[in-house]
Amino acid sequence: MTTEIRVPQLPESVADATLVAWRKQPGEAASRDENLADLETDKVVLEVPAPAAGVVKEWKVQPGTTVKSGDLLAIYEEGAKGAAASAPAAAAPAASTPAAAAPAAAAKATDPKLSPAARRVVEETKVDPAAITGTGRDGRLTKADVITAASAPKAAAAPAAVAPSGPRAEQRVPMTRLRARIAERLVQAQHTAALLTTFNEVDLTAVTELRARHKDRFEKEHGVKLGFMSFFVKASIEALRKFPVMNAAVEGNDVIYHEFYDIGVAVSTDRGLVVPVLRNAENLGFAQIEKQIVEYGTRARAGSLALEDLQGGTFTITNGGVFGSLLSTPIVNAPQSAILGMHKIQERPVVVNGQIVVRPMMYLAVSYDHRIIDGREAVQFLVTIKDCLEDPGRMLLGL
Repeated sequence: MTTEIRVPQLPESVADATLVAWRKQPGEAASRDENLADLETDKVVLEVPAPAAGVVKEWKVQPGTTVKSGDLLAIYEEGAKGAAASAPAAAAPAASTPAAAAPAAAAKATDPKLSPAARRVVEETKVDPAAITGTGRDGRLTKADVITAASAPKAAAAPAAVAPSGPRAEQRVPMTRLRARIAERLVQAQHTAALLTTFNEVDLTAVTELRARHKDRFEKEHGVKLGFMSFFVKASIEALRKFPVMNAAVEGNDVIYHEFYDIGVAVSTDRGLVVPVLRNAENLGFAQIEKQIVEYGTRARAGSLALEDLQGGTFTITNGGVFGSLLSTPIVNAPQSAILGMHKIQERPVVVNGQIVVRPMMYLAVSYDHRIIDGREAVQFLVTIKDCLEDPGRMLLGL
């Protein structure tokens, strides 16, 4: 039976998508629910599943094409027998796209150790992914790995005299939809909000000692490691309760005060920064927060986050410290009105009770929309977070 493969219904907030890559060539067999193609939206990469076991009969859209909900992607023959997935992609039509012009590269691009963004660059540059060492989790090739390999000068077949100078290589790679959307939103935030940042520093001795005492039992009991982020989420909620305007949003001439705490946690991927949301974080325990963060991070790097995971959010936390950042000014994630920036934990000499001691210190930054938040509120908000982290018992006692 012949079936039309069409673009799935996209959410209302997403107008269209880009067909990044086909995962099955014409004539190639697929099993039920196996991914046929990757569709990239402004936020996530969506998969197009096979409706049943069968064969891709014909592509109707080439990679790089912008499509909308319901657009025809391919003709699919249910129940038909086709070539194995490892078969050469010679059956693909001789299209003018890089993927069709280089079937070998397209076949290699289906390597499961390639992220979706890396696959796209492989197809555009025609580099051999097998010759690249991945730096991502579990040896996955990232977009940066592929771009670096494509930009590297090719080795000569035989030794030759080194020329005093020569042409310098460069690669022109289009922005992904996600990167373009990030750029648009950041510029929009700076143009529409009156952004200001205030700083403080926190002594993480108490949190560090608490983690050291309980981390083994915590992991054994809950099946997840006790990280720092859950402490910052809990401390942020305590501070947001005291200063509700930090959890608010501007809509026209109105200020919307949220009476719930949907905390966005920024996650860096090879496609760009995404911010999955911890829904009703005020009702989550430390273990639940850590489990959700680990799950979101894994799915974000695999490109399998759903749009619902990224929508909404009343306040955001971003951690540049995992990359070694000592201090930065984060940009508010509109339409939110504030964002907390964590940084690297670094042992520094500080004065405590008149004595110079070495403590694990972190600089904190909170950027905020000065249209509705005064400096007094922002500073006291950050001091509340500092107090909660320097004495975690305050969070348990509601002090």
